Amino acid sequence: MSSVNPVPLIAAKRDGESLSKADLKALVDGYTEGTVPDYQMSAFLMAAYLNGLSAAEAAALTDAMLHSGTHIDLSSVPGTKVGKHSTGGVGDKVSPILVPLVASCGVPVAKLSGRGLGHTGGTIDKLESIPGFGTDLSVERYRRQVEEVGGVIAGQTGAVAPADKKIYALRDVTATVDSIPLIAASIMSKKLAEGNDALVLDVKCGRGAFMKTDADARTLAETLVAIGAEHDTPVVAVMTNMDVPLGRAVGNWPEIREAIACLRGEHADSALMEIVRGLAGEMIVLGGAAETPAEGREKARAAIESGAALDQFRSLVEAQGGDPTVLDDPDGRADSAPVAEVTAPPDAGGYVADLDALSIGQAAVKLGAGRQTKEASVDPIAGLTQLKKPGDPVDDGDVLAQLHAGGTPDLEAVRAAVRSAYTFSDTPPAAAPALQARYDAEGWTRLSEGAAEEV
Repeated sequence: MSSVNPVPLIAAKRDGESLSKADLKALVDGYTEGTVPDYQMSAFLMAAYLNGLSAAEAAALTDAMLHSGTHIDLSSVPGTKVGKHSTGGVGDKVSPILVPLVASCGVPVAKLSGRGLGHTGGTIDKLESIPGFGTDLSVERYRRQVEEVGGVIAGQTGAVAPADKKIYALRDVTATVDSIPLIAASIMSKKLAEGNDALVLDVKCGRGAFMKTDADARTLAETLVAIGAEHDTPVVAVMTNMDVPLGRAVGNWPEIREAIACLRGEHADSALMEIVRGLAGEMIVLGGAAETPAEGREKARAAIESGAALDQFRSLVEAQGGDPTVLDDPDGRADSAPVAEVTAPPDAGGYVADLDALSIGQAAVKLGAGRQTKEASVDPIAGLTQLKKPGDPVDDGDVLAQLHAGGTPDLEAVRAAVRSAYTFSDTPPAAAPALQARYDAEGWTRLSEGAAEEV
């Protein structure tokens, strides 16, 4: 049992001093074991929130949380395992597309994912909308699936980084969530425990993301890469746009249905698939299956066109107990028909100028697709589909979105929220880049799908 006295550590951080690796480990161990009470950890978190943590402190805090539980060992699995994490957004169904896509290119991918909270969806909720799909896997089954199938997406287990689970719950009720070093330590303590050899991180930036500004997203990316370097793990962070929802569907089953369509080769020119290919290119390089990200992107495109990525997703679904027949007819679920539509107002002639991701995410929560507390359940069918996006032509009465729900939400309130998310113009808006920039140990580069430019 830890016997740390937290008071001098709290005082030091209150006064802007740096704490040693040993001090942070003792504090985290004490809190995990219960010898440090909530009120003292709360005081430390507020001091860290106000005064910040140095790069060395953020790495040390990550290490302490990482070693508070199980560190999954995938060394017996052949190949270079590459993980992926997203900082969260609206309509972010990248993982169900990306994991099987990269695995089909010969790079094993092991991923622990979380549930949605607030306006951002969770990959686990989305996958569990597939009938029978199981995400509560033992460490041995997780390891075996990576070896036999090439990829796995499982729920976070209490054995992995239990300190992070306790500390995050405390941050949530002490107004200390929005601290970049604390966010980075939380992310990396879990990602380093997954057992991968390298990581690609999708750092989302914009109205629908937790990082609203370019400056904050860049700082988070730099912090995440630095923590990876401290733990001898290559990390590439890719900044992507989250001002508007990704794709044309938001919700759990609605997003899985769209992900299946993408794996079948549809929506190849969308911003969603541009981001998928951008992240895949980086993962394929780190996994040793391509020399450059451009070559990796082309391999990813070929795996979609050949059907290999969809076949890989089918194998993943079957391995985790899901019903693979939904891949053959994703539109055939009788319970997924729309219950209402949102139509454009009389003055909407012209084009969609903008679509606020945050407002759409909140509308999905009103339909039952999200949760406001961790204990709440979600409606797997609820959400929005057929969203009109910026640049789409629109006339009076056109359908802006279809609404889906298995319960009885206030549809008029949802309609009003969706309409308020849209703005219109007489001319189409300039397209915003989906891929913004990448950061690794060599520095920043500005991105487009076809090129990278040093910045």
